[in-house]
Amino acid sequence: MAVTDFFVGEITTELIKNLLLIVKKSTLCRSSAENLIDSINGLLPIIQEIKQTGVELPQIRQTQIDDFSKLLRDGYELAGKVIHSGRWNMYRNLQLARKMERLEKRVARFMQVTMQAHVLADVHHVRFSMEQRFDVLEHRLKAIKIGVDDSSGGGGGGGGCLGEAVKRMEEDEKWFEHSFVNLGAGIELGKRKVKEMLMGEQDRGVFEICGIGGSGKTTLAKEICKDDQVKSYFKDKIFFFTVSQSPNVEQLRKMIWEKISGCNLHGYGYGEMLPQWNLQYQWNTKSASPVLLILDDVWSASVLEPLIFKIPGCKILVVSRIKFPPSIIDCIYDLELLREDEAMSLLCHFAFGHNSFPRGFSQKLVKEIVDECEGLPLALKVIGSSLKGKPEMFWISAKNRLSRCQPVCESHELQLLERMKLSIDCLPEKVRECFLDLGAFPEDKRIPLDVLINMWVELHDIDEEEAFHILVELSDKNLLNLVKDARAGDMYTSYYEISVFQHDVLRDLAIQMSNRDDINQRKRLVMPRRDVSFPREWERNVDEPFHARVISVHTDEMREMDWFRMDCPKAEVLILNFASSEYFLPPFLENMPKLRALIIINYSAGNAVLHNMSVFSHLTNLRSLWFEKISITHLSDSTNPLNNLRKISLVLCDMKNSLDESDVDLPGLFPQLSEFTMDHCINFNKLPSSICRLHKLNSLSITNCDSLYELPSDLGELQTLQVLRIYACPHLKRLPPGIGHLVKLKYLDISQCVGLRCLPEAIGCCRNLEKIDMRECPQIDSLPSALSFLESLRCVICDDEVFCQWKDVEKAVPGLCVQVAEECYTLDWLSQ
Repeated sequence: MAVTDFFVGEITTELIKNLLLIVKKSTLCRSSAENLIDSINGLLPIIQEIKQTGVELPQIRQTQIDDFSKLLRDGYELAGKVIHSGRWNMYRNLQLARKMERLEKRVARFMQVTMQAHVLADVHHVRFSMEQRFDVLEHRLKAIKIGVDDSSGGGGGGGGCLGEAVKRMEEDEKWFEHSFVNLGAGIELGKRKVKEMLMGEQDRGVFEICGIGGSGKTTLAKEICKDDQVKSYFKDKIFFFTVSQSPNVEQLRKMIWEKISGCNLHGYGYGEMLPQWNLQYQWNTKSASPVLLILDDVWSASVLEPLIFKIPGCKILVVSRIKFPPSIIDCIYDLELLREDEAMSLLCHFAFGHNSFPRGFSQKLVKEIVDECEGLPLALKVIGSSLKGKPEMFWISAKNRLSRCQPVCESHELQLLERMKLSIDCLPEKVRECFLDLGAFPEDKRIPLDVLINMWVELHDIDEEEAFHILVELSDKNLLNLVKDARAGDMYTSYYEISVFQHDVLRDLAIQMSNRDDINQRKRLVMPRRDVSFPREWERNVDEPFHARVISVHTDEMREMDWFRMDCPKAEVLILNFASSEYFLPPFLENMPKLRALIIINYSAGNAVLHNMSVFSHLTNLRSLWFEKISITHLSDSTNPLNNLRKISLVLCDMKNSLDESDVDLPGLFPQLSEFTMDHCINFNKLPSSICRLHKLNSLSITNCDSLYELPSDLGELQTLQVLRIYACPHLKRLPPGIGHLVKLKYLDISQCVGLRCLPEAIGCCRNLEKIDMRECPQIDSLPSALSFLESLRCVICDDEVFCQWKDVEKAVPGLCVQVAEECYTLDWLSQ
């Protein structure tokens, strides 16, 4: 095909379609997309005219158009990335916006210079060399990539102990993953066999790693993903999805297809079926290339079969406790449990810190403990961690108790659960209760740290510091996993930057232990997996009150008639997990007079509208509220204040411009509010001025909100404010001068506010300010002289551009330490 045919061909048409989608979807890239559409539409008639002349272009002109065709091809790929980038992925969206700006400039340069020269009939010797090729463009992109700091070690309100726990967890996980696949010949053989299955001669196929819970199936699958030979074979087209016991199959199927095909199925709404013939057609129009799809934690054939796409080059690796039939699976690898020497090495690492037992310690005793774990890696980790630092007599007692946990006629897996239960029984009472609370959260989902800490504080009469220490203890005993993003680690950092994960076997154990009492007497009433309706067991027992303090519900859409009445006089925490575009809040909220924490999390692709909001008028003791992926409408319609509410967290919410209403009376609605957090929220331009009358507010955190462009001018009225985080809000141009009246302000974070142009001179009046984080603020190139009056300032994190000016301030402020932010280009945390 001639290059001029390219411009009027499929790629350019598809590029324009993608650009039109970007105009509708992306705020950051909208301007660049509109300009590109105008440029390309103006270019097409000119190219068509050249084509119709029938005259072959000179070689230099042909080369230039070849280069430009490559530019548009890469532009098509870039536009696809913009379309598929989630709105909550602020780091990636900023990078893509800058790349779109450079693409726009390249196209404009071609139009204004090169193309005009080509169409002038009398100009035959115009020379133009495109100096910047794509390798230069990529180099410049890397130079401005948004860095995220990973250098510090604390977290949340827990000081350094949580940060150290996160580090230990990361080190242990790396050691475990590395050691697990190198413990012995058996494990290495398994890895080799799975690789042979995946890289065999078959064009496509469905393969399986099968084994009991906690045997290391997922660990082995992740190691396969990281293997250099596998990555090379599939050209890094490896996609990992966690399925779980109760997935939304159609939503998951849509997400999988978008990944493996690169097509955005924007035409299919929530709950719509995807026609298989259409998917096959779309795939066949593209050149097939090898793809590896990993489906982890699959529980049934009815869930697996709709997720299998029988298309050329696509190989699927299923990870499951269940052995699926040959009609579905082409080849199975049964993951063997650890041999005795491998198990001994693993337990000794977690119990003693090295791979062998210490001198003088009874080898026979260690071997007996290992034998009771029956080669299960998770049991070895948990039991080894629980015995760490304990004297030999404690080991003897544990061995005797383990040997008695041999239920008759139960599966191998249930026997191992009984053995791991010993590690839980040995915990202090409050720590054990906190572990059991983890069963209230859905399997294979992150648990926001803020939610967990608030829950423990409200339930167990502890303060935040003790809650953090319990979290660290559970982490050290390998009963949960702590995962942080690349920025977490500051003592003022918001909790949502660290998440908690729990292995599904440990979650099963927590639920099993919580369900020992009769249903009406349980402390925790939990739906173990997502269902379309309420449990029948609950409905059969509604004649008596439920005494649970924690209630966890996990459903799809719930309408008014889907609920039944429940009397829950002791409920203090309610967790509502669902996946739908609309949700009717349960009427039994009216029968929860002691409710202190309400967590509402929507797992669907879009935001959900809540109905029956009037139940909030009955929640007189509510102290903590967490909304995730919810549409917030008409705050001014609420007339019943929540007089005891202390914390509000809005994550991934659509504000529907509700905060822009002039009559929003936040002090009237939440008179005791002390913490207000908004993260990745959209459709609000500014905060209402009434927020400045929240006279008990000590923490205000607005992060990753790209629509925010203005803070209230009277922000200084927040006399109790200690923490102000305005992080990654690119359209914010300035801080109000009233910030100087924040006399109790200790921490200011304005990092990645790329549109911020200066710091106000009045900031010098914040005499209690201890730390400023202003990394990635490229437009701030000068500092106010009043900064030298900040006598309490101890730490500043900034970029190279203003480092020298801060060094001058450092000389005037005793004890001040100025740090240059370390760049971190990884965005892996965004997939968590």
